[in-house]
Amino acid sequence: MNTSVNTDDVIFNFFKQICDEKDDKKCVELGNEWIKAMETNLSEMEKNLNGADYIKHKDDIQSNRNHLDSLKNKTSSEWRQYATQCMIEIMNHKGQK
Repeated sequence: MNTSVNTDDVIFNFFKQICDEKDDKKCVELGNEWIKAMETNLSEMEKNLNGADYIKHKDDIQSNRNHLDSLKNKTSSEWRQYATQCMIEIMNHKGQK
């Protein structure tokens, strides 16, 4: 029995929480938690890169930071729409495997 946790499943379930949250304030809070977690991940990645690897990934990291910045101040309906789109992309990606 395989009990490993698939990262896509965890992300999908987090976005599902955003979509299912009826309280608009809590929905936005979940979205902001997502931003904070992803910013932490980017900082950790950046910290672990050096030399050529840092140069190679610098633009991607900045692009991801810009994307996260664009998510700030979204309304609950915008978060639900974004989360839905992310869930669709995850499902499409799973279909390609």
